[in-house]
Amino acid sequence: MNLAWLLGSYEIIRISGNIDIDINSIQQDSRLIEEGDLFIAKKGFCTDGHKFIDQAIKNGAVCIVLEDDVEVKSGITYIWVRDTEDILAYLSSRYYNEPSKYISLIGVTGTNGKTSTTYFIKSILDVNNIKTGIIGTTGIITNETVESIKNTTPDPLVINKTLRKMIESDIKACVMEVSSHSLDLKRVEYLDLDIGIFTNLTKDHLDHHKTMENYYKSKLKLFYKTSKCNIINVDSSYGMKIIDDLKNKIYTLTYGIENKADVFANNIEYYKNKVKFQLNFNEQSIVIELNIPGKFNIYNALAAASCGLILGLDLNDIKRGLENLKGIKGRLEVLPINKDFTVIIDFAHTPDGLEEVLKNLSYIANGRIIVVFGAGGNRDRTKRPEMGEIVGMYSDIPIVTSDNPRFEDPLKIIEDVVKGVEKTSTRYKIIVDRKEAIEYALDIAEPNDIILLAGKGHENYTIIGDNIYPFNEREIVLNYLKDKSIHERR
Repeated sequence: MNLAWLLGSYEIIRISGNIDIDINSIQQDSRLIEEGDLFIAKKGFCTDGHKFIDQAIKNGAVCIVLEDDVEVKSGITYIWVRDTEDILAYLSSRYYNEPSKYISLIGVTGTNGKTSTTYFIKSILDVNNIKTGIIGTTGIITNETVESIKNTTPDPLVINKTLRKMIESDIKACVMEVSSHSLDLKRVEYLDLDIGIFTNLTKDHLDHHKTMENYYKSKLKLFYKTSKCNIINVDSSYGMKIIDDLKNKIYTLTYGIENKADVFANNIEYYKNKVKFQLNFNEQSIVIELNIPGKFNIYNALAAASCGLILGLDLNDIKRGLENLKGIKGRLEVLPINKDFTVIIDFAHTPDGLEEVLKNLSYIANGRIIVVFGAGGNRDRTKRPEMGEIVGMYSDIPIVTSDNPRFEDPLKIIEDVVKGVEKTSTRYKIIVDRKEAIEYALDIAEPNDIILLAGKGHENYTIIGDNIYPFNEREIVLNYLKDKSIHERR
């Protein structure tokens, strides 16, 4: 691809060298550079791409895009810009021929519920013959194949490459989880977003944002990028604030349960493995039976239903899609253990997420609620005691353990969590090894008990230091119960 064309009308500070050359590909990792590539020396949290310019040239880079002054080498084109994060997004879109213009792109943001909402939307659109892909926490889903990614919202090169592949696979819509980090880091700049969806905003990621106001402002950015509609949860105070701040920028569709909304649910019935409610819009209504329990999943379904309505579907179309979804991996996932107690895996890893899950379990629990949980290392420490207090309030037996400690001492993390548990009168257990903690919960379970394994959800690994180790909670539970059953029969 011609470099001059690729740069288009982008504002350049200065250029050294020839821009009438061909570029084979764009890279921000010098290790991936091959002959004829363009290297963007991006400044990140942990490292600075400027340090790897020489390595990129050695590997074959013919063009360097950068911010700082460096020693210029003969035969190499240097392009100085104000912001390498921004130009990465711009060049990524240009390189893949602006794919977001040729697919219905739906962005979902919020603290909790993003993943489930994307799955509900995909199910609605798929059953109505609108082939849909997903980019999010559980990976990139294209034609039912799943590709793992490192971040909830990947970098612009991955996003644009993925959108181009989806278009070539005749996929008509893509639902993308949009994290606050990605909005701050401009990963979704230069994308044509049709619809923006806001789920909720509760305390999280304050290690990065520092204040809730900063966190909110990061989320708000999404809704200035949309062209067709913004879909907002009005039962969240931050949802109301978004509506007020946007000042009718574009058409807004609201959803909720408690407050007046365009799309709303009532006549709710909670069950162990499902939830039933009436979906209402424009004086029309229809009964929905979700195969996934919990009040928060009603909110996720309402967001998805609103999206379907904006895309021209009727309530019957939406009902088929919502009810067709049989479950979401790691989201209130009931394991098939064939025992007189229940084991549920859920991704809840924030105070609000834990509270919502445990409140819903309390509606259906006939026995004790046992919770195995921890807090991630090198993440917002302020939420740890809050998580502990919530689990202490809503469960009978909290088992505090490890959860992706990264570079922190697991015991120190647990101490932070326990400070919150001790504010309640609930007796707790500390078991640092998460596998042992799960096995202990299985050993003490009695008929009608519910065991909640919280925090890891879809993850099948644990992060310790720089290393990622296999850790599949489903396999741990099923294998342990199988071995225990064999032992008991002997």
